[in-house]
Amino acid sequence: MPTTRAEKALRTRRRMLDAAHRLFVERGWTRTTVEDIARAAEVGVQTVYFTFGNKRALLKEALDTAIAGDTDPITTLDRPWAREVLAEPAPAAQLALQAAGARRVLERAAPVLEVVRAAAAADAELAELWRANGEQRHTVQRRFAEALVEKAGDALRDGHDAASAADIAVTVLGPETYALLVTGRGWSPSRWEHWAADALVRQLLP
Repeated sequence: MPTTRAEKALRTRRRMLDAAHRLFVERGWTRTTVEDIARAAEVGVQTVYFTFGNKRALLKEALDTAIAGDTDPITTLDRPWAREVLAEPAPAAQLALQAAGARRVLERAAPVLEVVRAAAAADAELAELWRANGEQRHTVQRRFAEALVEKAGDALRDGHDAASAADIAVTVLGPETYALLVTGRGWSPSRWEHWAADALVRQLLP
C-alpha cells in the first residue's frame, strides 16, 4: 500500500522529535538550534517551525514523547503500566510496580528532563515547564499513594498519609535521584529499580 500523506507527516514529525531529543541531550538547550535539528532530521527549517512553532515547544514535545514512549495522547494514569499499579492488591507489590514503571520512564526521559532542569535557571518558560512536570509527577504519585493507603488499611509506616507518601515516592522515584545514582554514580537502571522499590517499602509499609 502506498504511504498516505498523513503517514508521511507523522514519520517526518517523529524524525524531527528524534533528532531534537538526541541533539538536546548531546549539546544542551543553548547550543542546540532549530537549524541543527532541521539538518539532522533532513527537513527544512520552516518545516520545524511550521510543525512545532518554536524551539521551546519542540523541547516540550520531545520531553512528553520520551516520558510516554510514544506520541499517543494518553495520560499517564490511563496507561497500562499505571493501571497495573492501581489494580495490584498487595501493597509491597504495588510499590515494586511503581519503581519498575519509573525506571522505564526515566531510562527514556531522564536525559531530556536534565536538559529542562539545567535550562530552567535562565529561561522562565522552561522553568515553568520544569515546575509543571514536577506537579504532574506528584499528581501521579498522589493517586498511587491513595490506592496504597486503601490497600494497607490506612496503616502506613510512621503515620504517613497519602500526601506524605506521595512526597516520599516523588523523592525516591524522581529524575534527580535517578540521575544522581545512575548517571552520576554509575548504577545500572535495574540496581536503581531494586533500591527504589526497597526504599519505598521501608519508608511506607509497617
